[in-house]
Amino acid sequence: MFIEMMVNGRRVSGDVPPRTTLADFLRGSLHLTGTHLGCEHGVCGACTVIMDDVAVRGCLTLAVQADGCDVTTVEGLAGDADLSPLQAAFRKNHALQCGFCTPGILTTMHALLSSEPDADEARIREVLTGNICRCTGYIPIIKAVLEARDAYRPTQKVTVDAAE
Repeated sequence: MFIEMMVNGRRVSGDVPPRTTLADFLRGSLHLTGTHLGCEHGVCGACTVIMDDVAVRGCLTLAVQADGCDVTTVEGLAGDADLSPLQAAFRKNHALQCGFCTPGILTTMHALLSSEPDADEARIREVLTGNICRCTGYIPIIKAVLEARDAYRPTQKVTVDAAE
């Protein structure tokens, strides 16, 4: 089947067998290997990507389901030169160990903070239950996410009326 989508701000297209997962398409066809495959049952969260602003499991989502969608992988979270504020907070707070789960956690937390920039620790913990990390105790991850929240809050514009 022919599919076309935006991936990390770039229009991509290709022919895929109907049963190809989004994770396999991203990794195999587009060579975006930051999306990791762990359990391949949607339990571990390592394959999480953002599709139309919603965190989805790349191993459970078919590539054909993403046809016409906007997909963001961990590679799309930052610009060419710098880390995103969330990635920088992860580095600063030592919120990763082996790194296998990190892309899925980053995309999950990016989706959360994009929709809920004031998410508190309890909400962050709740959403993190969908991502398994075998190396950390989640404390540095939560600290990093809390630290990155300010970058997701809308900036307030101040206007001055010329008549005043």
